[in-house]
Amino acid sequence: MSADDSGTADRRRQFAQEARSERPDLALLCLLLGAEAGAAGPAGARPAAEQGPDPYGIDAAQIELDRLAGLLPHGRRSASGWIAALAELLGARCGFAGSSADYQRLDSSVLQQVLRRRRGLPILLSVVWIEVARRAGAPVYGVALPGHFVVGFGDPERPVLADPYAGGAPLSAEDAGLLATGTAGAALEPSMTVPARPLEIVLRILNNVRAWAAARPERTDVALWALELSLLLPSHPARLRYERAQLLVQRGEFLAGAAEMEAYAEVLDHIEPTTAESVRRKARAARALLN
Repeated sequence: MSADDSGTADRRRQFAQEARSERPDLALLCLLLGAEAGAAGPAGARPAAEQGPDPYGIDAAQIELDRLAGLLPHGRRSASGWIAALAELLGARCGFAGSSADYQRLDSSVLQQVLRRRRGLPILLSVVWIEVARRAGAPVYGVALPGHFVVGFGDPERPVLADPYAGGAPLSAEDAGLLATGTAGAALEPSMTVPARPLEIVLRILNNVRAWAAARPERTDVALWALELSLLLPSHPARLRYERAQLLVQRGEFLAGAAEMEAYAEVLDHIEPTTAESVRRKARAARALLN
């Protein structure tokens, strides 16, 4: 096994262990995800001059989150007070925000790069807010509105919302409803503002990475690591195994892809036997490509 392969195996082992821990560490999982991007190529890689004991910036990013939390003025606050303090620090002073151009960049889904550039997708900017606020003692959580991730403070039954993508602008119930309708065409329901669990947030980030790669057929390497990390989460859609198999075939790894299809077909046998047989046919076709 090469040093690169060993490093990948170690990172993924740590990712799987953290994902299965009693209280998964959101920041660490996002940073390990970012390490995969850094190892995969230039989109998430750190400059060569920065390589060293912390080659993927995991320790440096944790230190930066601690530093930002330490810049918040001490004292007890209401939910609205927390939003105002964080918007002043992270939005106004530090410039954390997003724009439509950020959707075209892989590093907008990489926490290390979001902390460096202070730009990113709504969900990654929300992770910054969550981790800084949590370190400062705020009652904070992520809120997965349809098509747009935000943060909530205070009682989850009556959340006070803010949009880190807009620099921390407060969101009224009406604002949140307009966001839900505008991005997903769905009316806001109470279930949409339930606090998102860390693993749900990580899976949503990985889905964003996969969507980015799907629009770029030359980046099957990114699609593959995003799928493989998704499969390490204790709860994930079973169909991801089939997607991985298809991707392996697309990459020319016919035997590995066929074997993955056959394993997925076994899972389907007692649920959807017709679909299972269709998957087996595709596995045979993949093996035939070697002839």
